[in-house]
Amino acid sequence: MTTEAPKLEKKLGAFHLWGIAVGLVISGEYFGWSYGWATAGTLGFLGATCLVAAMYTAFIFSFTELTCAIPHAGGPFAYASRALGRTGGAITGLATLVEFIFAPPAIALAIGAYMNVQFPSLPPKLAACGAYLLFMTLNIAGVHIAASFELVITIAAIVELLVFMAVVAPSFSWAHFTAMGWGHAPHFGWEAMGGLFAAIPFAIWFFLAIEGVAMAAEEARNPRRSIPIAYLAGVLTLVALAFGVMIFAGGSGDWTQLANLNDPLPQAMKRVVGPHSPWLSMLVWLGLFGLVASLHGIIMGYARQIYALARASILPAWLGTLHPRFHTPHRATLAGGVIGIVAIFADDIVSIHGQPLTATLVTLSVFGALTMYCASMISLFRLRRIAPELERSYRAPLYPFLPGFALVGALICLSAVIYYNFVLFLYYVTFILLAYLFLAGIKKTATETVKER
Repeated sequence: MTTEAPKLEKKLGAFHLWGIAVGLVISGEYFGWSYGWATAGTLGFLGATCLVAAMYTAFIFSFTELTCAIPHAGGPFAYASRALGRTGGAITGLATLVEFIFAPPAIALAIGAYMNVQFPSLPPKLAACGAYLLFMTLNIAGVHIAASFELVITIAAIVELLVFMAVVAPSFSWAHFTAMGWGHAPHFGWEAMGGLFAAIPFAIWFFLAIEGVAMAAEEARNPRRSIPIAYLAGVLTLVALAFGVMIFAGGSGDWTQLANLNDPLPQAMKRVVGPHSPWLSMLVWLGLFGLVASLHGIIMGYARQIYALARASILPAWLGTLHPRFHTPHRATLAGGVIGIVAIFADDIVSIHGQPLTATLVTLSVFGALTMYCASMISLFRLRRIAPELERSYRAPLYPFLPGFALVGALICLSAVIYYNFVLFLYYVTFILLAYLFLAGIKKTATETVKER
């Protein structure tokens, strides 16, 4: 008598997937993006955000074709493997893993800092570590439980952002928003363009990780129907929220007072309603939901990516097993969590090229994401040519122009991020190559050992 190996359970509908798509990203509406104002001014950052929003919209409308045609927990790794071979797939998978492994520590530390403000006796790193452990446990407990929780807190975070815009709207003025709009540049010109391109990573933070829905494709009840709905509704939701939050915050008063803060929304609301308003208390407390939604969703994403790479024998095989009761990738969840918790406690100790470790990890996440976006669009073009028989229930509109725009936009963004972070880019490339060679060496050794036996 044999026992069938556990499989990923197909329990997610379009509403769950939409919640994952928005929840993965929504912490980016709460913090991080305002540093783009310090780099480029409100108008320069608005230009950077327009470029990045157009790139992401084109990318998602195109990427959805791949997710529907190849519903696989590995997401971009599976598409690139089919189109570009095992090496191309492995490098794309590792780049995706860099994006999803290195973003959560920054979000967890933001949660810890927030909790420390409310409870000064609670050390921020301990709170961040506790958040990691809590949401790893919730992810292991079952995909339906995890996705339902993600949906609830995502909706709460969206409502809270809409309340923020409504409360500060009476004080909004375009004169506030456009004052010193090009930052350090006196007017639009080459200096202002330089600031615009330097601000691209902060604009990417508005949308980073939305593609993680692809990693839940094997757990969707009807992926070819539900994924297009979730992706397209998700990206449009995020575009609307990004522009709404940025414009209303910038027009509520002197934006330069918010440009270097981790909590621009509470500070913008404070000067409108006063420091003791119940609206401000609500914003501060419910603002935690946005951070929690993204941390929880990205843990779900990295676990599926590690699981898929291990199942394909790129990562060690023991990471590619599912919990016998909950049918979730428990070992992959724990492995990624160990890396994140180590990064949390190393934040004040380790510095790379003069940057705090957390800032470095965020930039590495952006490198990983942009690499994956380029590889995915190349895979889309190649699969149209070499696999015309592939079932495509959804096709990218305006092909080849829309995917081509997404590819060019991703290359422009990648070039800008490399230019302003060249040394870190060298670290990133070295890490990807060494990881690939190391893992390939392990697999070769294991294969030779089996043959000898």
